[in-house]
Amino acid sequence: MQTAEGKRFERVRLVDQPLTEGQQFLLDGGHSNVAAGEDIRNLPRTQADRLGLPEHDFWLFDSRLVARFVFDEDDTTLGVVLSEDPAEVALACQARDAAWHHATRTADFAKAVTSTG
Repeated sequence: MQTAEGKRFERVRLVDQPLTEGQQFLLDGGHSNVAAGEDIRNLPRTQADRLGLPEHDFWLFDSRLVARFVFDEDDTTLGVVLSEDPAEVALACQARDAAWHHATRTADFAKAVTSTG
C-alpha cells in the first residue's frame, strides 16, 4: 500500500445539493478508497462558488503538475491539459488548500446526506 510508504492521496469532490445520481454513486463507492488510505472530502458546489474556486476539474500532482480536464457542452471529456507552469500550479495549490479547508470528510458527509435525504 502506497500510504504505508508515507504517500498521501487526497481529493475534494465538488457536489450538488441534492447529489446527482453520479455523485451519489461516487459517494457510496468512495468508502473503499477511504478504507485503502485515500482521504476524500466533499464540498458543496455553492460553497466552492462563494470561495471563488475554479470551475474546471483538475488534479494536482506533488504540487508541481496540474492536469486540467476539458469537457464539451454535454459534459463529455475531451481530454486533459498538463501544465508545470509555476503560475498555474500556484493557483491550483491555492484552490486545493481552500477547498480542503472547507470540505467535509467522506464518512461525515455521507452521514449528513443520509440524515437529510
